[in-house]
Amino acid sequence: MATDNIAARRSEFRKLHESGCFLIPNPWDIGTARYLQHLGFKALATTSSGFSFSQGLPDGSAAVPLDMALGHFAQIASAVEVPVNADFQDGYAEDPEGVAENVRLCVETGVAGLSIEDSTGDRDRPLYELPLAVERMKAARAAIDASGTGVLLTGRAECFLVGHPDPLNESIRRLQAYAEAGADVLYAPRTLTREDIKAIVDAVSPKPVNVLVSTAIDLKLPDLAEMGVRRVSVGSALSVAAWSGFIRAAKAMADDGSFEGFGANVPFAELNSFFRSDLKSRD
Repeated sequence: MATDNIAARRSEFRKLHESGCFLIPNPWDIGTARYLQHLGFKALATTSSGFSFSQGLPDGSAAVPLDMALGHFAQIASAVEVPVNADFQDGYAEDPEGVAENVRLCVETGVAGLSIEDSTGDRDRPLYELPLAVERMKAARAAIDASGTGVLLTGRAECFLVGHPDPLNESIRRLQAYAEAGADVLYAPRTLTREDIKAIVDAVSPKPVNVLVSTAIDLKLPDLAEMGVRRVSVGSALSVAAWSGFIRAAKAMADDGSFEGFGANVPFAELNSFFRSDLKSRD
């Protein structure tokens, strides 16, 4: 990927966060990335779980080696012409120095943004203590600044995901601290009520907020935009939707030899035609 193209995408990604509200769906391979770009989405984001499942692995940085994750980021970023945000989980390190070095490597893949979360993966200690989480965010910020690339840094508070007893207030406390530490975008996954979303948006304003929608809810993009949300991602939802169709069809064959699971399939010719024309557009 040409250096000027990378710089242009990073600049465009920053502009997308300046006003309005946009959807940033999550592909897990080249084909899904190309199709989402074809639908007109202005940016894409990787999904750690979607990629992990495609490799026959569970979600989590402990299961997917750093080199594999970096290769995936580079593959997706080079497969499309729109900005790509990397789901970089916990930065693949606990100590701030390790986070800084890994962020440097992530930036080199050509992504326009990356996220650092505060989840440890340890059930007994699910979140990093706030002082350490802040130092990790500062290390990520310093690594990006040293690169001179303008890559966008998203700070994630995983309180809702890990079952914190006071997820809203603790998320706000952490997100405000991450904003102070240099995060450009704030993100507390699984905040799905109007009240919680609005409370977070107001608490970290004017910093842009990402909201995860990974299940069917009664909110649409205009509703989220009205609440001040800047970015909406879907995490593993598209991957799980694909797996759901596959599992239903496979189980029907295994259980009673039925092929009814194929009834809702998109016609093969339609999909093949897309990839044929898409390939020509890259020549």
